[in-house]
Parts: sequence; C-alpha cells; structure tokens
Amino acid sequence: MTDSPEPDRSPLLEAKAFDESSVFTPDSLLENARRQKDLPKRSVPDICVLDPDGDIVRQLAASGDASKDPTWPGYHTDLYRFERNGEEFGIVGCAVGASFAVLVAEQLFAAGCQFLVSITSSGQIIPKDDPPYFVLIERALRDEGTSHHYQSSGRYVSIDPELGARVEDACDAVPRPVYPGTTWTTDAPFRETETAIERARSEGILAVEMEASALYTFAAVRDRPVVCFAYVTNQMGQTETDFEKGDSEGSRDALAVVDAVATAFRSEK
Repeated sequence: MTDSPEPDRSPLLEAKAFDESSVFTPDSLLENARRQKDLPKRSVPDICVLDPDGDIVRQLAASGDASKDPTWPGYHTDLYRFERNGEEFGIVGCAVGASFAVLVAEQLFAAGCQFLVSITSSGQIIPKDDPPYFVLIERALRDEGTSHHYQSSGRYVSIDPELGARVEDACDAVPRPVYPGTTWTTDAPFRETETAIERARSEGILAVEMEASALYTFAAVRDRPVVCFAYVTNQMGQTETDFEKGDSEGSRDALAVVDAVATAFRSEK
C-alpha cells in the first residue's frame, strides 16, 4: 500500500515519471478525429505558426491570402494555409496560454510539422525600445504548469543555442526591431502583481507572455525545433496607447519575422 499524498502539497510538484510514455497521445487524437470526421490524412506544411492573438490569421484570411484547411483534424482549432516567397506555411490562431499552445504543438508535429514558430503579444518589463517591437526569446522563466509535466528541473528553459543563433542572424532583415532576451511565462496574466513584476525585473527579464517556457520545454524533451517571439505591445494596460501593434494589427511585421524564421530553418538544409 502506497503512502497517501501530503494533503497540502500541490500535485504539480510531485513526481511525474518523466521517462514514462503517455497513455494518451497526439497521434491517437488525430487518428480518431479523422475517423469521426471522415477526413483524409494530409500532412501540414513543414513550417507552422502559432498566433495566440489571432491577428495574423484574421488579416491573412480577410485579404484572401490564407485559406482554411478542411482536412485539419484538430478538435479545438482551425489550421490555415498561406504562401510567402514560394514557401507554404500553416498557421493556427488563438491558441492562448501554455497548455493550449503545447496541445496544438504536439498535434502539429504529429501531423508532419518540421519547424514551429510562436509570435505572441507580451507586456514590457524592462524597456528595450518604444513598443511595438519583438523579443527573440532566448530563455523563459517557467512560471506556468504545463512545462512541469514534461521536465522537472530548471527555473529557466532556453532555445536550442544553434537554432537561436541562426534565427537571430536572419532577423537582421526584419524592419521592426528584434531584441534577443529573456521573458517570464505565466499562466495567470491577471496576477501580474508589483511583487512578481519586480522579481522579473531584478532577473533581467524583458517581457511577460504566456507560452514560451512550455513550448521550449516541450521542444527540449521531444527534440523538436521551436522558436518563440514576444511581440511587446503594451505596458500591462498602464498607458492609453497600450496593445497597439501598428499597421494591419502588426501582421505585416509579424510576417516579416516568419520570413526570417523560414530563412533560418532552410539555412540548416
């Protein structure tokens, strides 16, 4: 008979058997979704984009530059396809937060994705410029729950160094400033207290967002190439001009980042 768990201890901090395979898998989810929806099996594009805000997807769809993939079997999302410079991309909008982002990432890689980029709005902690601008997230503070189901150790998680270097070089071509740096990933945006913000500032953190540390931990454990960008658009609602992204809701600048990431991905080939 096993000992009873400590009643006041969070299960998030208990042993997770990290080397043990999951009973529930993304492949099983996709297979059953195809069966239920009578969908053919079709691979997603090599490069896929997570667009938590949904602004890129909406702009692409409104302009007729992206079309919804009717064969995508995800239960919770729509996948759109679009082309730039002869490269086809897949994009999923509104996958907000660590758990949703990793849920979709698992499905995308199971469906044939070879490279994933996430571009999410974020709040400024240490100013690098006047918003909006981008932070290429080199490492992220793991202040969310999802990553702790994949890996136990580590206060921070980092992008693969070689991948990060290639992406940073490619971002020289992006018209909007792109600064490499550290972010704080949280599950609870409405608990960004002065104490938590000051802690982040004292650790040299540039911005706060909701997905990167979980995506990077997933990437490290699954050995998948993932790069995350924070689109610094606000000071956590403290000014009258917060959350302004610029022309086309920032989608043009974000797509320039996507172009740079595609260049970095193909440079490895």
